[in-house]
Parts: sequence; C-alpha cells; structure tokens
Amino acid sequence: MATKVYFNNSCSICRFEINHYKKLENDLEWIDISTEKKSKKDTNKNAKEFLRRLHTKKNNKVYSGVDAFIEMWLEIPRYSFLAKIIRKPVIYQVSWFLYEVFALILFYKNKNQLNKIERI
Repeated sequence: MATKVYFNNSCSICRFEINHYKKLENDLEWIDISTEKKSKKDTNKNAKEFLRRLHTKKNNKVYSGVDAFIEMWLEIPRYSFLAKIIRKPVIYQVSWFLYEVFALILFYKNKNQLNKIERI
C-alpha cells in the first residue's frame, strides 16, 4: 500500500513544494485536501488540522508535520538521506520547532480557506 500525502493544493507555497516532489521518482499517493472528500474520513483529521500541517498515512498510521515530511522523504530516493538526518534527536527538535513556526505562518496566510475545506 502506497504512502498517502495529504496536502493543501490551494496554498501556493504548499503547491509549489509538493509539485517539486511529484516530479521526482516515488510511489506516493497525492491527495489534495482542498478538493478530496474522503481525506477527513481516511485520517480522522478535521479541516483546521489539515490546513495547519502536512499529513501522511502509511500502514494505517497518520503522521503530521515534520514526521509527515520524514515519511514522505523516505519514499523519495533523492530525499531519503534528509529523512535520516532529520530523525537525529537534536536536529529533529530544531526541525520540529522551525516547521511549527513556518506552518503557523502558512495557516494564518491560508485561514480564509478553512470554511471551504470544512464544507468538503
């Protein structure tokens, strides 16, 4: 079963980054949370959680934030080394903090999309 990546295609920054990963060799399943109805049911995440962080699902386990990036990067040969580096304790903690700050900024930038995603 392929790892699923739940991303916000209506966020220009998110779309830019995900489109980069889509072009690389991988077996990931890409799910746009801004249009895909089953994503909430598939993950038990609400619209606010989806808009706040990247999510992945692998072997029926849902990952979010930095952990989602790690799972995604492990599936992309060009980025698997980065996943292994980010897993290191101190690097993980710094990465987690930086991701949370950046994700919060993006959340407020895209907060107007919350009602649209809640209706899906």
